[in-house]
Amino acid sequence: MSVLQRFEKRLEGLVEGAFAKVFKGVVHPVEILNAMQREAEAHKAILAGGRTLVPNRYVIDLSPYDHSRLAPYAAALAQELAQSQAEFIGEQAWTVYGDVIVEIERGDGLDTGMFRVTAEVFTGAEPGGGYAEPAYDAPPAYQGYDQPGGYDQPGGYGPPQAGARNVRLVSADGRTYPVAIGSTVIGRGDQANLRLPDVGISRRHARIDYDGGQVVLTDLGSTNGTMVNGQRISAVALNPGDMIQIGTTTLTFRVDG
Repeated sequence: MSVLQRFEKRLEGLVEGAFAKVFKGVVHPVEILNAMQREAEAHKAILAGGRTLVPNRYVIDLSPYDHSRLAPYAAALAQELAQSQAEFIGEQAWTVYGDVIVEIERGDGLDTGMFRVTAEVFTGAEPGGGYAEPAYDAPPAYQGYDQPGGYDQPGGYGPPQAGARNVRLVSADGRTYPVAIGSTVIGRGDQANLRLPDVGISRRHARIDYDGGQVVLTDLGSTNGTMVNGQRISAVALNPGDMIQIGTTTLTFRVDG
């Protein structure tokens, strides 16, 4: 079932079919979602490492008449649009800053049945009046992405202890992430120590346990799984040169000394 089909199915049961009455003869939510998808496609930007960044904030301007009719259902519709757009972005394996946000506003000057979609990459606090959908593993922000050393991050980062080997992960674009003794959680959420901007990575995707000698990688029940050298794993001891695949990100395990 496609994103559009899932969206339509959810709308059917929303507010006991009130949407069907509200949108009869005027703008339809599927048209809005189609326009949002086109905006994402039109505003793609290529990041380092080959990732594709698309807008995460979408402002929907409706005509005054449509806006007034929709007012009681605006929050519910914004939620459904945000969820479906997040699913669409995830299926394309695109990257976003933070959550997908949808806002529905009154567009003075628009004729009945007309609407306008404005898309942007939004990196600040969530604006008022919108709905943010953290679905489909959209990374919450690029915190840590431009901090290759990562020593300022808690609970798992830091210089290796005396006598321990220098263990690190190296991304395909050359970024280096040192691994400290203890546990390091890899993911996109606030609780992750190593945060990566990848729509295919779960909030708490995998964990690295390092005791000064052996390094063990454990999948934390992630949505898309964790691969080592092309094989899906639940837990495995890492060897130098092993290739770790999480989402669309490849990390090479390196050991110095």
